[in-house]
Formats: sequence, structure tokens, C-alpha cells
Amino acid sequence: MKKVLSLLLCAALVTGCGMSKTGSGALIGTGAGAALGAGIGYLIGGNGQGAAIGAAIGTAVGAGTGALIGNKMDKKAAELAKLENAKVEKVTDINGLPALKVTFDNGILFEVNKSNLSDVAKAELDEFVGDLADMAETNLTVYGHTDNTGTEQVNARISTQRAEAVAKYLQGKGIDKARLTAQGLSFNYPVADNATAEGRAQNRRVEIYISANEEMVKEAEAGTLN
Repeated sequence: MKKVLSLLLCAALVTGCGMSKTGSGALIGTGAGAALGAGIGYLIGGNGQGAAIGAAIGTAVGAGTGALIGNKMDKKAAELAKLENAKVEKVTDINGLPALKVTFDNGILFEVNKSNLSDVAKAELDEFVGDLADMAETNLTVYGHTDNTGTEQVNARISTQRAEAVAKYLQGKGIDKARLTAQGLSFNYPVADNATAEGRAQNRRVEIYISANEEMVKEAEAGTLN
């Protein structure tokens, strides 16, 4: 079962675990990847536990509402695809609604074993914030990940510090704190093989999930979401 889940996540969330993209944003999530991703509202770790994508809104959402939110997310995905050193993927949140996942390479965001943002990383996050100016009705979940080098305790601390550093920087650039959630997930959610240097590099990453909040859902239900 774990092997099957690993294969599904590899296809749905990365569209090929051997894929890497440096120098330009990559839009992922079409074809088989999108089909698989549509059924996953959690990141599933090797222990079977999941980290939620988005926050539960507590009400059922109709197909028409989901379609309007999906259209909004599609447009934003196309804009975010130009981000340097990042991948943009279409995923589904825990409410069954379209959401976006933006993955930044930790090699770009941080020095080895550090959690302070580089000037290059700050410039990339500045561009990211600018692209979200028309997405105030969304929540942002920041997850920090590491490879499996070192202990669980050390990696939990580093991944948490990195996620919090990104969230704090986004807040400083005008993103409302109420919209932000940051969490370190250590090495529990690998997207590649930690047995190789290339795989470990892919696993050292920061992911930002963009999901609809209740305000966006209400606008979609009222037909006023642009």
C-alpha cells in the first residue's frame, strides 16, 4: 500500500520524481498528473499520516462553485509559471477545491543547514507576493521539507525554521498573518529518493499552497468571483 501511495504522490505532486527545473518556473499538473492530483487533499507520508492542504470550510461546495474557483486558480497558475527557480502545480485541497502548489528549491532559498533567506530568495518571494495582489481571498500554507541527512529532531527544527522564515517574510511584504500557516515536515514527505544526491536536493524544498478561503467560496457561490 505504501508503495502505491508513493507512486501516486510522485505522479500527482511532482509529475515525475526525477524532474527538476532550474532557471525558470515550470507549470505542472496537466494530463495524468492533474487527474491523480485531483483526488489528493493531503500530503501522505511514509507513516500514513497526512498534512492538510488548505483549511476545511465546513460546508459542501457545488460543482459550479468549484469550476469558478478552478478558473481563478488556472489563471493564477499561468501567471506564477514565470517564477524563477520554482515549480507550479495544480492540486486539490481538503475541501475538494482546486488549489495551487508552488515549490521553491531550498538550494535557492537557503544555504546548507541555514534558515536565513538569501537576497536572491527575497527577490523571488517579492515577485511571488506581487503576483498574489489580486488573490486576497486565499490562504497560504508554507511547508518546509528536508532530506533524511541527520536526525529527525534536527531536520524538524530546520524545516520549521525555514517554513517560518518564508511565512514571516511574506507577512512583512503585506500578506495578512491570518492567511498564513507555517509548518516544518522534516524528511517525512520525500518526493525523490534520498539515496542519491539528486534525490536529496529535490527533497530539500519549501512548498507554498494557495487555497480558497471562505470569502472566495462565497464570491464563487454568488457568481461574483472574477
